[in-house]
Amino acid sequence: MTVVPGDKPSLPQRGPAPAVDQMSNAELARMVEAEHPYRGKALFELSDRIALDDDAATKVAMLTRLTSLRRARLFDRVSLAWSGIIALLAAETEHSREVAYEAFGALDAEEQRDMLDYLEVSSIEEAHPRIV
Repeated sequence: MTVVPGDKPSLPQRGPAPAVDQMSNAELARMVEAEHPYRGKALFELSDRIALDDDAATKVAMLTRLTSLRRARLFDRVSLAWSGIIALLAAETEHSREVAYEAFGALDAEEQRDMLDYLEVSSIEEAHPRIV
């Protein structure tokens, strides 16, 4: 393939989005772990289940440890891993908060400082984000 200066290479087609709302927690976690093109959609579906499903909370907390999620940026400094931790905190259940603290503790010190700065708190226990 010859690339002419100024030409933009075409991106591969993703195909239709999977029906994540019909998938089990385990299937969603596997999509995220496999770095599926719709891994963010799968993580968000799991995150939506946290408040009513401790298994979903546990899986989200485990997934936040993946290097691929810690590197994938949603915007600015916010990674997919941070979005999972924020969802765990926002669910406000005893289990979700407990695993959120553990997931936060697994981040390196610089990432922890950045996340606390982003959440505008001095400790993770003070964070009570709301997802609207």
